[in-house]
Formats: sequence, C-alpha cells, structure tokens
Amino acid sequence: MGAASVEAKLNLRAGEWVVVRSRQEILRTLDKDGRLEGLPFMPEMFEACGQRFRVYKRAHKTCDPPSGLHGRRMPGAVHLEGFRCNGSAHGGCQARCLVFWKEAWLKRIDAGNPADQPSVPPAEEGSGAQPLCSEADVVAGTRRRDANDTPDSPTYVCQATQVYEATLPLSRWDVRQYLEDYTSGNATLRQMLASLLFFVSEQLASAGVGLGTPVRWVYDAIQKVRGGTPYPVRYGRIRPGMPTPSARLDLKKGELVRVRSYREILETLDENLYNRGMSFDAEMVPYCGRTFRVLDRVGQIINEKTGKMMRLRKDCIMLEGVVCTASYAKYRKFCPRSIYPYWREIWLERVGTASASDSRTAEEEAR
Repeated sequence: MGAASVEAKLNLRAGEWVVVRSRQEILRTLDKDGRLEGLPFMPEMFEACGQRFRVYKRAHKTCDPPSGLHGRRMPGAVHLEGFRCNGSAHGGCQARCLVFWKEAWLKRIDAGNPADQPSVPPAEEGSGAQPLCSEADVVAGTRRRDANDTPDSPTYVCQATQVYEATLPLSRWDVRQYLEDYTSGNATLRQMLASLLFFVSEQLASAGVGLGTPVRWVYDAIQKVRGGTPYPVRYGRIRPGMPTPSARLDLKKGELVRVRSYREILETLDENLYNRGMSFDAEMVPYCGRTFRVLDRVGQIINEKTGKMMRLRKDCIMLEGVVCTASYAKYRKFCPRSIYPYWREIWLERVGTASASDSRTAEEEAR
C-alpha cells in the first residue's frame, strides 16, 4: 500500500452502488510503480474518479491464460458495470478488458437512493498525506522498461499482463470459491446447478467406459426440455491436414449478424476446434443461433504473456453482449472476468436492419 492507508474491506456484492474515489485518494494507495497489491491502476481508469457505478461482480477470482488453465484468487476487488479498458494508454489495444477495481479505490453508496449520494468532493483532492505515486508514475507504469521495450516495439504493462503477480493460486476443488460465487451475487443457484449438470455429464462422457454417446444424448434431451444449451463439447469436422474454410463478409461495427448453428460451425473447425488459428470454445456455444450487433472489428490486442502488441490480420469480430461466462470451464468455473470471445466471419451471417431480437444476458444463456 502507498503512503496513506485506506479502509479497503467492503465485501461488495453484485448490484451494490459505489463511487470511485478521487485521484489523490487513489494515488495514496499506490506504490511508486502505480500498483496496489501487485495490481496496476491504469491511466484509463482516472476518468472514472468521482463517478457512480453499480458493481457488476465481485472479482474474488479470475483467469490468467498465459499461466495456464487454472484459476487465480484476487483479494479485495470487483468489476464495475460497463467499465472496460479503452486501450488509450496502451497503444490502442482493442481487447476491451473488464477492469479490476480494488475496494480501496471505491466507496459504498447507500442502496436506498444512489442518485442522491454525493460524488467525491473536490476538497479531498488536496487533503491527506502526500502520495508516493504521481499521475506521471501511473502513466510510466504502462511500459516495461527493459531491453525488449523499444519505440518501434513497446512492451506494455496493464492489468491483464499482471494478473499472475496480483493473484494467488486457486484450486478448483476449493469449495469456498463457489460459496462466494453464490453469496456475492456473482452466480445464481440455477446457473450453478446447470454447470454442475454439465460437469457430471462431462466426467461420465470422458471416462472412457463407452458412456459418451448416451450421456450426451441425455444431456441434450434435458436441455431441450428446459430451454438450455446443447452439449457444448464436440469435435470439429475437418480432418487432420485439411485446410479450414473462410468467408468474407466485411462486417462493420453496428451491423446485425446471426451466429450460425453449432452444427454449421463444427463443419468449419478441425478436430481441435480451430479455424485458421482461432479456437471455438464451449463458452461460445450458448450464443449459436442468436442475433447480435457487431461491436468491433479487432485488429490489435496486447499479448498478455509478452506485453507486445499483436496485429490480427485475419477476420476477428467482437459482438455486443457476448462474453465468456466460464460456465463450462474445467478449472476456472464462474470466472467473472467476462472476456469478449473473437468470431470468424464464417461463423456469422449478416441479417436485416431490424433490432436484435434476443436480449437475454450471457449469464442466462449459460444453462
């Protein structure tokens, strides 16, 4: 923690209202590198100071793909509704990551009438101890100043690149995390039971005792009755050594598209569920057959392992409201990070100009 300590333990739940503390208050919690407990406060976050937000989910755990499939435990943090990194201080990265907020950077607002609660008063900007960290330090903290960091090839530092340093190991068998998923409001009992149904089914189907086909049939039958998602783990249809197909739609931001059926998409994937280097994940299956608006064409994202900007030269589409819910993840179930998956154009089809008809949330889809 920085030069002045702030009461940090709020135990915020999904749906609660908070106000982001002033710049000076937040700077007083940061070390010279602009971090609190290893987590960077990024320049893109300053614009939220003094503003009110609803808590989206408690970020008590998260994923860190560069370090492996297992989950990680994050102490004292939440995600706020609608606040994603815009990449403005990180070379225009288009990943739109959901930002982590330490509770030390927030104040709880009375749930009775959040609109009547005052924002952080300007007077607080000049009060208290002098911070160890300045705004310039926060900006400087966006780069890793080493031999690999050059003007032509910057090495970026952001929350996504520092997840491992800001978290602790978390075993999937630690049942306390699932209790916290429920008590924090991150997941409903219905969602948890649906995920348990898949977990049991997958264990039986992959046990190597000849139960795969009947288990998947029973699972699909149950899901059809309850209006849920069909069994989301199957093999692609393209044989080894054969090229995977492509399609060119030249989709633009704001256009409406329909995600093709799961069966159609499987016809475009190799046995490992890849199409020209991009994977199709089980978390994407709930969105099949539904209509969405194009959020963006993604051309560049920061590599979370190296900090280098990656240029994506093939079609890579992001859809509004379509996020990973980690309902089927083996090791990081119910991760609240809500990462946007990427879509090949061959998995989509352009539709008319009518408004998107299916507005169910991602959490409702993961059933």
